[in-house]
Amino acid sequence: MSSQPESAISRDEVAHLARLSRLALSDAELDQYAGQLNSILTHVAQVAEVAADDVPPTAHPADLRNVLRPDVVAPSLTPDEALSGAPAVEQDRFAVPQILGEEQ
Repeated sequence: MSSQPESAISRDEVAHLARLSRLALSDAELDQYAGQLNSILTHVAQVAEVAADDVPPTAHPADLRNVLRPDVVAPSLTPDEALSGAPAVEQDRFAVPQILGEEQ
């Protein structure tokens, strides 16, 4: 009996994935990728074991609340100022070339 833990992914499975992906891998590459993928899958399994049902999901490790600036009206450009450098203007808007062949 071997004392090594069972692999999360076999060399044959890596070869099958390579065929599906249309990758031509050498025997050495198959061995290398099998080892790398096994390591990744083993670590994912370890993380899955640690994740507890009583731990709420978070988007950020720090308990942050509304870190955005207040939404206040501030002085801005007038339409004429904003469009002053535009190559073409139509009805107070930037005029751009039609790209989808739509009729107006």
